[in-house]
Amino acid sequence: MKYVYSISGMTCNGCKSSIEKSISDLKEVKSIKVDLENEQATIELESDIFLEKLQSTLSGKFSITEKKTKKQIPTIDFEEERPEGQQLFPLFLIFGFITTAAILINRNPWNTAEFMMTFMGLFYVVFSFFKLLDVKGFTMSFQMYDPLAKVIPKYGFVYPFLELILGVFFLIRFQILLALIITLVILGLTTIGVTKSLLDKKVIKCACLGAVLNLPMTKATFIENSIMIIMAVVMIFKLI
Repeated sequence: MKYVYSISGMTCNGCKSSIEKSISDLKEVKSIKVDLENEQATIELESDIFLEKLQSTLSGKFSITEKKTKKQIPTIDFEEERPEGQQLFPLFLIFGFITTAAILINRNPWNTAEFMMTFMGLFYVVFSFFKLLDVKGFTMSFQMYDPLAKVIPKYGFVYPFLELILGVFFLIRFQILLALIITLVILGLTTIGVTKSLLDKKVIKCACLGAVLNLPMTKATFIENSIMIIMAVVMIFKLI
């Protein structure tokens, strides 16, 4: 059952992500979607929960109240009802541009290893750009599923800059082996978190394109990370 709550005190995407993370961690909560503009949250519950418990998870600057009684007709989230392909169109479009650019850059003469390094470099630079548009919002979303970011929140703040540095390394062909090893570590950790979220069937926001675009956590996110990990493994074997 879904319920709509009013939330006051939100001022930015960081506030939105903070509320989504805090409430989604509750075992009674199946999914949550916060509407910053309308100052409300749509929460799908596994079981009943007291309003006081929801409030206790939030920072003192936020206040949550019931917008409707629990006899209300369940709400329909039209965003969630959209086909998965439509929701992920921005991600597919960006992947298409990156792939096309990497092919054109390395088409003559063709070199698979050079293509993979160019692809990985463009991937990191482009994806870090979207994260850097709202670092605070990205950090809040990232903490919802990345294992290391949950333990060390500041890692989420550093992550976009780390991606940008790795992207530059791949594009200028500098310290490639080190960049590949770091790629395996950071994307491996993120993939573990993504896999856990998918297995738990939690409906949360993917932070792959930062807080600017509202993308759901889906199998596509897992595939996206897996492609980069596979490329990194192949390149390591070529270098050693």
